[in-house]
Amino acid sequence: MKPARAKTPRKPIVKKGSQTKDPVGVYCRVRPLSFHDQECCIEVINNATVQLHTPEGYRLNRNGDYKETQYSFKQVFGTHTTQKELFDVVAHPLVDDLIHGKNGLLFTYGVTGSGKTHTMTGSPGEGGLLPRCLDMIFNSIGSFQAKRYVFKSNDRNSMDIQCEVDALLERQKREAMPNPKTPSSKRQVDPEFADMITVKEFCKAEEVDEDSVYGVFVSYIEIYNNYIYDLLEEVPFDPIKPKPPQSKLLREDKNHNMYVAGCTEVEVKSTDEAFEVFWRGQKKRRIANTHLNRESSRSHSVFNIKLVQAPLDADGDNVLQEKEQITISQLSLVDLAGSERTNRTRAEGNRLREAGNINQSLMTLRTCMDVLRENQMYGTNKMVPYRDSKLTHLFKNYFDGEGKVRMIVCVNPKAEDYEESLQVMRFAEVTQEVEVARPIDKVICGLTPGRRYRNQPRGPVGDEPLVTDVVLQSFPPLPSCEILDINDEQTLPRLIEALEKRHLLRQIMIDEFNKQSNTFKALLQEFDNAVLSKENYMQGKLNEKEKMISGQKLEIERLEKKNKTLEYKIEILEKTTTIYEEDKRNLQQELETQNQKLQRQFSDKRRLEARLQGMVTETTMKWEKECERRVAAKQLEMQNKLWVKDEKLKQLKAIVTEPKIEKPERPSRERDREKVTLRSVSPSPVPNAPPIRLRHRRSRSAGDRWVDHKPASNVQTETVMQPHVPHAITVSVANEKALAKCEKYMLTHQELASDGEIETKLIKGDVYKTRGGGQSVQFTDIETLKQESPNGSRKRRSSTVAPAQPDGAESEWTDVETRCSVAVEMRAGSQLGPGYQHHAQPKRKKP
Repeated sequence: MKPARAKTPRKPIVKKGSQTKDPVGVYCRVRPLSFHDQECCIEVINNATVQLHTPEGYRLNRNGDYKETQYSFKQVFGTHTTQKELFDVVAHPLVDDLIHGKNGLLFTYGVTGSGKTHTMTGSPGEGGLLPRCLDMIFNSIGSFQAKRYVFKSNDRNSMDIQCEVDALLERQKREAMPNPKTPSSKRQVDPEFADMITVKEFCKAEEVDEDSVYGVFVSYIEIYNNYIYDLLEEVPFDPIKPKPPQSKLLREDKNHNMYVAGCTEVEVKSTDEAFEVFWRGQKKRRIANTHLNRESSRSHSVFNIKLVQAPLDADGDNVLQEKEQITISQLSLVDLAGSERTNRTRAEGNRLREAGNINQSLMTLRTCMDVLRENQMYGTNKMVPYRDSKLTHLFKNYFDGEGKVRMIVCVNPKAEDYEESLQVMRFAEVTQEVEVARPIDKVICGLTPGRRYRNQPRGPVGDEPLVTDVVLQSFPPLPSCEILDINDEQTLPRLIEALEKRHLLRQIMIDEFNKQSNTFKALLQEFDNAVLSKENYMQGKLNEKEKMISGQKLEIERLEKKNKTLEYKIEILEKTTTIYEEDKRNLQQELETQNQKLQRQFSDKRRLEARLQGMVTETTMKWEKECERRVAAKQLEMQNKLWVKDEKLKQLKAIVTEPKIEKPERPSRERDREKVTLRSVSPSPVPNAPPIRLRHRRSRSAGDRWVDHKPASNVQTETVMQPHVPHAITVSVANEKALAKCEKYMLTHQELASDGEIETKLIKGDVYKTRGGGQSVQFTDIETLKQESPNGSRKRRSSTVAPAQPDGAESEWTDVETRCSVAVEMRAGSQLGPGYQHHAQPKRKKP
């Protein structure tokens, strides 16, 4: 479709090949408004152009004016167009091509409520394109149809031929079935669609091949949510658990044509049978009530009419039993679901999902048209995305040159559909520019034409005599009426006598006829009376039956409603069961996974326990050996300490028992002896000098009552500053009794400094009572007393030679300070016998 406004010039068209191509025929049909006072946005300009104008309330274009756009079609059908006029222009050429062995595709496109289904199917009293196509087909091939089951469809999108005997056996077999699937021509037409298939206009194709036989097969499918379903498939009814319909798959035959695998194909012999099959599938089609349409189609429906043609043999009596000579042509009538916007239809749940799938498939169809047009106009070779949708994948052969393609764009002129109608017009514009290759005519066979009627008799044979002939033969024969002499007086009297006899016989026959006629009239009157009484009786019975039927219909409606309710509940329960089963499977899988995980963890735990057991055993043995070694070392250390303490006691004992000298000096080293000598040469001190008094250092906390804890092992120092605490209780071992009487506590602790001198520490603390009635000491302060030599000489050697030590040492510490501050330990491996080592750890000297 090409708009009337100017366009940007395109590149020159690149044509490939020499095969003739025809553009897709796009037609437009405008349906009448539902109400006369509705606003209209579409106007028919002429028989090929429509104009869209923006309705009131819609946005304006950039210039501020209303946007008016014209679109051109192959032909436009206004609101007053009849179905017959539409059929003659659009569908009649497709049916004519079908009868001559060519394929065709006709589909209706438009928004919801634009009249697509009405155009395709029709309404009571005005049949649509589908019943008119069927009527034209059977009007054209009615006397040339093959007997039923001569043609037999297979699952490979082709046909097989059976001989007359096999076809007769199969007919008898099918007629013996209790519920035959194939409709019978003797069955009465369903009054529900009887008005739709009553076509007053007789239509027939021209130049039908009389030397061939034909068979018509129909199938009906729908594409719902991008799944293909067979609407003619007979599913066994199961009241307990009805089975949902199974979707079908698309296959490609040996000629690379797409078809629906396993689709039901029904052979029909008349328009009534074909439309009955269509109506049976139409009842299964999915429709729903939306905000825009009370019976909106929720799926794309495809009604296929397959015409099979096979030539007669040379005698013109039987079908030629050669499968290669069969010609199969197909006409697909597609009723597309309406494109719609969900914000207008107010769709929710399943309706929303259906609308999404419908719009997606139509968008794929538009994309395919765009790519086809681009490839044809610009010479590109882009891949057409037929496989993105089942709709386009099914009809890809038509766009590749397997037949004619026609599209009827149905539009609703009301203002509410303006934006949707605009999108439909744009799609039609693209579609009209796509070209499809023209199919090549097929030659059936090279047999002599006219063989059907060549061996048939020319005139009627063995006709029965008429009643008038029998009556005339019963009359007496007339004598010869030839007069040869003027004086002949016998011929005329004989003729008169014969005529009188005939007249008399005729009068007798008339009288007899009148008598019999009167008798027959009387009998007929009696019969009429009897029939009238029977009719009255039957009418009464019929009224009763109608009442009964009306009651049964109400009961059936109630049961149907109940059945629908139960079906809905069953569907919900099935979905719930499916969800529960899925959850159960997931939980079982999770349980199995957890069990496997627990088994792995249990195995790892057992391996870890065995490993830890080994490690524990190994560690136990290791620590047992280490404990034994440490115990031995500790025993040795304790022995050394005991020996050191013994040595200290011996030294203390020696100090205590050693005689006192006048002047306690420590001539322990050579330097000290030299100093003593020099000091003796110096003048003596002033004789009147007062004696030096020992000064006692007063404690900084001498106000409270103290516990003076002086261990018995402490050594008395010769320092001037001595700790003195008044009112103190001196103890050698701290006890509870002393602590209970005092508030303060002081511990006198002595240790060996880093320079070898004795360092005295006064550790002070506060005494607190505990809840249990006892006492506890919290240490708060430490005072340090230390003695140092001014010239840096800390130790002196004794002037006397000490006796040799048991371990072979040459000398020993002889002064009191050294012997009190130095302790030795015996250790294995020492050069001094058992070994010597300082007992107190050296500390860093404070500045």
